[in-house]
Amino acid sequence: MSFPNKEERTKCWSSRDDFWKCLDANKINETTPTGPCADFRKMYEQSCSPQWVKHFDRKRSYLQFKEKIEKHGYEPLENK
Repeated sequence: MSFPNKEERTKCWSSRDDFWKCLDANKINETTPTGPCADFRKMYEQSCSPQWVKHFDRKRSYLQFKEKIEKHGYEPLENK
């Protein structure tokens, strides 16, 4: 098992950031788009290990959920 060096990590993070910017600019919530961000997704997957892609995808989903809760508040389920 090899670990990415600084250059490889920087390339991965940069491609992830470019992909996320595209998703935000196009108001796309899914992490595997087929539209205008597909090329960014492809570069992101080529630049990062599959484990990192999975981690960053989950992180994005969590950050979106967290933002939604902070913006709209939390409404508990009613007991029936």
